[in-house]
Amino acid sequence: MVSTVNLIAFALVSLGMVLTPGPNMIYLISRSVLQGRQAGIVSLFGVILGFVFYMLSAALGLTALLLAVPFAYHAVQYAGAAYLLYLAWNAIKPGARSLLEPRLDLPLDPPRRLFVMGFLTNLLNPKIAVLYLSLLPQFVDPAKGNVLLQSITLGLTQITVSFLINFAIVLAAGSVATWFAARPQWLKVQRWAMASVLTLLAARLALDRRAV
Repeated sequence: MVSTVNLIAFALVSLGMVLTPGPNMIYLISRSVLQGRQAGIVSLFGVILGFVFYMLSAALGLTALLLAVPFAYHAVQYAGAAYLLYLAWNAIKPGARSLLEPRLDLPLDPPRRLFVMGFLTNLLNPKIAVLYLSLLPQFVDPAKGNVLLQSITLGLTQITVSFLINFAIVLAAGSVATWFAARPQWLKVQRWAMASVLTLLAARLALDRRAV
């Protein structure tokens, strides 16, 4: 089973990723503001399906990889840390702007299309691909037991964290957009706080010397 420390650490990584503005957040905010909470919730379930797809693909692939090539852990370890640093830099680099401003020029879509678009938005999101293919493996310890079960446990943890945060975003989308628009200084605070968290997590991953 996944150790408590690794489970909490991965939950924090998942929290940091979901709070970093990206395609999923922008799409959900835009749909919720434009078409209402119901449309946002339908879109969210499409996004969750994308997470499930990635979780199963990564879990099955990771199981085969670590059983066949145990030292492959080190190949993805530094890639994951580097990506976290990349996200941190993008949050604070000169000229960086918040992505919390929703798009209001989208057409009104029926529920089926909202669901499909939510799924495709997540499926084509490189941040999620990296999370599952580069970051998740670093929290799996073959010495702790079944690799597939550990991968699914971590995946479900990430999905739960993402669902709760995105659901809250959908419910408060209009208020959040208005609040940040009126307080631009808080966008800078949010960017620096998130960059700090991502940097600390990157250091944790890069310095991990756990044997596989």
